Amino acid sequence: MSTKSDFSLRAEPEFNQIIEKGINRRQFLKASSAAGTVAFFGTSPLSNAIAATTNNKDLIGFEAIPASTEDKIIVPKGYQADVLISWGDPLFKGAPAFSQQADSQAQALQFGDNNDGMTFFQISADRGVLSINNEYTNHEYLFAHQGKTMSADDVLKSQNAHGISVVELKKVDGKWEVNQEGRLNRRITANTEMELTGPAAGDALLKTAVDPKGTKVLGTFNNCANGETPWGTYLTCEENFNGVFGSKSENLVLDSNQKRYGLSTAGAGYDWFKHDDRFDLAKTPNEPNRHGWVVEIDPMDPNSTPKKRTALGRFKHENAALTINNDGYVVVYLGDDERGEHLYRFVSKNKYNPSNPAANRDILDEGTLYVAKFNAKDGELEGKGEWIELTFGKNGLTKENGFNSQAEILIFARKAATQVGATTMDRPEWVAVNPKNQSVFCTLTNNKYRGVKDNQPVDAVNPREKNPYGHIVRWMPSGQDHTSNNFDWDLYLIAGNPTIHEGLMAGSDNINADNMFNSPDGIGFDNAGRLWIQTDGKYSNTGDFAGMGNNQMLCGDPDSGEVRRFLTGPIACEITGLTFSPDQKTMFIGVQHPGEDLAPSHFPDGGNSIPRSSVIRITRTDGGIIGAA
Repeated sequence: MSTKSDFSLRAEPEFNQIIEKGINRRQFLKASSAAGTVAFFGTSPLSNAIAATTNNKDLIGFEAIPASTEDKIIVPKGYQADVLISWGDPLFKGAPAFSQQADSQAQALQFGDNNDGMTFFQISADRGVLSINNEYTNHEYLFAHQGKTMSADDVLKSQNAHGISVVELKKVDGKWEVNQEGRLNRRITANTEMELTGPAAGDALLKTAVDPKGTKVLGTFNNCANGETPWGTYLTCEENFNGVFGSKSENLVLDSNQKRYGLSTAGAGYDWFKHDDRFDLAKTPNEPNRHGWVVEIDPMDPNSTPKKRTALGRFKHENAALTINNDGYVVVYLGDDERGEHLYRFVSKNKYNPSNPAANRDILDEGTLYVAKFNAKDGELEGKGEWIELTFGKNGLTKENGFNSQAEILIFARKAATQVGATTMDRPEWVAVNPKNQSVFCTLTNNKYRGVKDNQPVDAVNPREKNPYGHIVRWMPSGQDHTSNNFDWDLYLIAGNPTIHEGLMAGSDNINADNMFNSPDGIGFDNAGRLWIQTDGKYSNTGDFAGMGNNQMLCGDPDSGEVRRFLTGPIACEITGLTFSPDQKTMFIGVQHPGEDLAPSHFPDGGNSIPRSSVIRITRTDGGIIGAA
């Protein structure tokens, strides 16, 4: 959670003067095709103003590691990485041990598959809980038959491997370990009852034959990243929910709204619709509208009902970066992870009450949703931006333009964003707020359609055609006020490969042969202001990606622009999920889908074992703070 900025209000006029100067210093590749690596970091008025607010000298205190193609976790000298829990491990005392042959009932008692975003909640000095997303399943490993002959119980097993695992931890010999006897252990799956809340709850588009009131829904799935609240709850974000839907009807024709959210009659290979009518688009056409939300969960009450907060909009949510503005309003930044989609912001109607946590429990049900538009002068890769309100009756969101209510705007937020002219982005992934100065960062992981599709032209904030490497955009809200509708932005980092490319494809000048990577995805700050960057990209180590090795995690200094590689993962994995213990001496990260597409990984068990997604606990051998000198 971001608190009052270290940047003094007395210095604000100077900050604004720096921003308003503007320097035409970064040219598009078409104007400098013979140029080398794009040298811009540290010369932006925004970056200079931000750097002036902090003093992070010697912020990064570990020795960088090289790229790797090995089937293991590698961390710097002086650090230790241990597996905390893996897919299929028992979550409760007496639950079955991992087995690929386990049935649906066993999976409901075990840690879910493909862990992603997570948050650590400390209860006491030696007790805590991890809330962990289990995003999806790899059927090639979930079943011995690799998903080729799905039965009804196979579908239920797949559904039980999705959702969230709430894992209680205890300290043993100074290190956090899973406590199978913990009373807070819980599995939340695709069949857990939840409540729809907020402006869209009860709308006709959310009603089904099973739920004629449109307020009760079963399950959450394809949960990517996460967020947390200062009142102690966990925010899990539904992303690629469309993939579990399909239809046995050969004549079904989908409408434009269904297509905009990626729904298809064939589905994405899960085949749930073949055994569970809830996921057949012909039989329950409104069911997809009940997914694609941010879900709030109380990890301290295993009997609580999760709530889908419709005020935050429906799209393919990546994470929910929540901050408390200086005046007490709750602000949540949200990315829609699909090529050519958008960045969003939610501002609460009511203020956060730090003295009464119970009063904040439904604060995310009322507020205003906005979408971002980025502007720039010709030839510059920085500029100003605005948040455009997505409210019925404003900015063309009217019946004449196909919107009948505020509920409909929220349910079809993508359509509303297009109507108001929001900027299409290169897959907005995680958003993170710098705890030191209120600047905000978002990873734009890649976009093969940029400059190819008419609605996704090359522009200042997305400056490369067929962007294979990704970049990170940064903005500062005007007056450091997150409720302001205006902001200044620049590109903190452009990923690339300077060993084989020149110009923009080589990356920004803080990218070199020793720290290069592609597809930044997970992102987050620690308490000291170190920026941690995780990747989910191409691991071929050839062609455009030569020398990059397996997916990895890096650490960046937001002020100097320095980037060092901290961790490399096993074969064909994604590095994702990021949370710390409050003392910053334990970091938890995720290894997702090692051995993807039957690549030769046997992580973490080795031998001839099948690979398993896992949560990794990282500590220093001297017991110090992660990342510090």
